[in-house]
Amino acid sequence: MTEEMDKQEEQGQASDETMPNGEGQPSDEREALIQQLKEAESKVVEYKDGWARTQADFQNFRKRVERDNEAFKASTKGDILKKVLPVLDDLERALQNRPADDAWANGIELVARKFQNILDMEGVKRIEAKGVAFDPNFHEAISHEPSDEVESGHVIDVVQNGYVIGERVVRPALVRVAQ
Repeated sequence: MTEEMDKQEEQGQASDETMPNGEGQPSDEREALIQQLKEAESKVVEYKDGWARTQADFQNFRKRVERDNEAFKASTKGDILKKVLPVLDDLERALQNRPADDAWANGIELVARKFQNILDMEGVKRIEAKGVAFDPNFHEAISHEPSDEVESGHVIDVVQNGYVIGERVVRPALVRVAQ
């Protein structure tokens, strides 16, 4: 755009040289118009920069809202799971002590399996703890016991299963740890 102005100025100077200058009004008008054009071009650049900044701010806002929504969904899901997981624990305890070949117990097993399938579909995973090294991020020790079978600092037994959603611990596993 400035190349066009330079060409126009050169052509304008050539025409000014051939035209008698008279009172000097055409040259003054031309300078005023050139000045207005320069001001308009600087405003265009300023407005374009402002628009680009606003677009970037809006994109950042949208990404932040999406992240916040995902965090809220995960938090809400975790809160609901904390309330429902004791039911699954009760079903699993009932299955551990069930009589053999009881139709009623088979029904309880089916309900527990369906419940576990729903948790799997929602991305909820059980924390595997038995025999692994104690990790306070995923395990909560309820006792320290001597053990000949398990290495010191490793989990002897799981008292209550723990669960995670992605990287977030919904409930730590309650474990007994070897001394």
